Amino acid sequence: MSAVLKASAPRLVPMTKADLSAVMAIENDIYDFPWTRGNFEDSLHAGYSAWLYFVGTEVIGYCVVMLAVDEAHLLNLSIGRDMQGQGYGRALLEAATEAIGECGAKAMLLEVRPSNAVGRKLYAAAGFAQIGLRKDYYPALRGKEDALVLRRAL
Repeated sequence: MSAVLKASAPRLVPMTKADLSAVMAIENDIYDFPWTRGNFEDSLHAGYSAWLYFVGTEVIGYCVVMLAVDEAHLLNLSIGRDMQGQGYGRALLEAATEAIGECGAKAMLLEVRPSNAVGRKLYAAAGFAQIGLRKDYYPALRGKEDALVLRRAL
C-alpha cells in the first residue's frame, strides 16, 4: 500500500439510505450511464453488502456486493473522479474482497465494459480472469456494449 493510503487511513463504512446523496454525486459525475438512486435503494433494501469508502471525513468511493450462498457478485465499485489514479480503487477492491471473504464467499464475479481499460487492468491485477461474455449488456452512446464476465477465487 502506498504512503498516501497509509497516511490517510481509508476505511469502509456500511452504506445507508442517508448516504445516497454523496453516492449519487460521485455516480452521476463519473458515469455516462449511472445507477439511479433507486438502484442503490433497492440494493440496500435487498440486504446487499454496500460500503462507503472514506479518506478522513470525505466519501471518495463506494461499492455494492451481492452475496448468494458462497459466491459474491460485485455490482458497483467506484472512486470519485478527483481521487482516481492514486491506488484507492485497488485498496477499495481489496477491502471489499476481504470483507466478503469473511462472510463465507469462495469466489467473486463481476462484469466490466471492454472499453473500461482502467477497470480491466485493476481487476486483472487483483487476480480476476474472464470466464464469459454478456452480449449487449451495457447501454452505450451508440447502442449497447458487451460485458466481460470476470471471476476470482477468494
